[in-house]
Amino acid sequence: MTSTTPDPAATIDPAATSATAATGPTAPSATSPASVPADSVPADSATPTTPAPTSEAERLRRWRLVLGGGGADGTGCELRGRDAAMDGALASLYGREKGSGGKAPGGRRAAGLGASAPGVARWLGDIRTYFPSSVVQVMQRDAIDRLGLSALLLEPEMLEAVEADVHLVGTLLSLNKVMPETTKETARAVVRKVVEQLEKKLAQRTRATLTGALDRSARISRPRHRDIDWDRTIRANLKNYLPEYRTVVPERLIGYGRAAQSVKKDVVLCIDQSGSMAASVVYASVFGAVLASMRALDTRLVVFDTAVVDLTDQLDDPVDVLFGTQLGGGTDINRALAYCQSRITRPTETVVVLISDLYEGGIRDEMLKRVAAMKASGVQFVTLLALSDEGAPAYDRDHAAALAALGAPAFACTPDLFPDVMAAAIEKRPLPIPDMAEQR
Repeated sequence: MTSTTPDPAATIDPAATSATAATGPTAPSATSPASVPADSVPADSATPTTPAPTSEAERLRRWRLVLGGGGADGTGCELRGRDAAMDGALASLYGREKGSGGKAPGGRRAAGLGASAPGVARWLGDIRTYFPSSVVQVMQRDAIDRLGLSALLLEPEMLEAVEADVHLVGTLLSLNKVMPETTKETARAVVRKVVEQLEKKLAQRTRATLTGALDRSARISRPRHRDIDWDRTIRANLKNYLPEYRTVVPERLIGYGRAAQSVKKDVVLCIDQSGSMAASVVYASVFGAVLASMRALDTRLVVFDTAVVDLTDQLDDPVDVLFGTQLGGGTDINRALAYCQSRITRPTETVVVLISDLYEGGIRDEMLKRVAAMKASGVQFVTLLALSDEGAPAYDRDHAAALAALGAPAFACTPDLFPDVMAAAIEKRPLPIPDMAEQR
């Protein structure tokens, strides 16, 4: 799965008005001068509501930061102080072409981080000083990709310096097998920090959404007044409409009971752990732990490449789940679905969620037959091409079309949408599928 990330230098808008416009380019600031527009200052402050016109010198300064210097930039602007330091941090990462071996083509600025751990540690500190957290995470990912810094993440000192996010967790998991014992404890701490942040963000809404879905799915024929589902009751009794009274006589009441303590639904999360699915594995593990904490759900979590591993007994700690995965390797979806199918005991009360880019290395026709068989038995089958916020994923379109023909459309899902998808599957109603045109 691939996604496009912007060059952090592009966050410096030459046409924007910055907080330093009135004080000059070297005025100290707690954030990047180009990232604090004057119109973001509260109206009750001493700053006028109408920003002063941007001077020509300020415009040149901003263009210089964007273009990166060199004889061809045409600005003739010299950076000093904080601006020069910010430009140096950008040049270390973006001042050369990927794979150029340190040579800057066309005479452009050249710098680099080299293979020095102390140098990288200083650079990580610099970018956290000059840029907001979201931009720091982008630059870290680009550094790992462009400059091959993955090996340095095996050093505890490096892990303590980086800004932790989902993508960094994916990188650490891919290095799990080569990670020395001295680093593993620090790596687990980094992963746990990200997992706890995700749980805090996602758990409450997920539980609330699915609890409501479970309550509504537990229909009863003799409900108490407060448990009557009036929409379904009215639809079921439309034949009893009395036009003279303009009312419906509800001969048959339809309600929903409370989920209480008993298990109402079985959920199977079947997760592709190939290298391109790293972010999806992280989110799925967190959601798996949240679902497992709900008494009305019996949740099973299965990860696979060419082998299948059942991690259900580790669902109480998503960090253990993540370190039980092995990112990379081949893909055998058919084998994974065969295992999941063998564990289904209540098909009409089961939701199977396959999270995969569908690049199948196993037997395609057998995979499709298994999906068809599960659906025919009453299983609610959901296929997610990705469970992440990385944008449009890469996936096997032929397999996606074949699943759609079976009534199991495949689509990418953001973490925010996942609770709604699960709620719809539990209630056996149409899934909230995003516009597929946006995912191409």
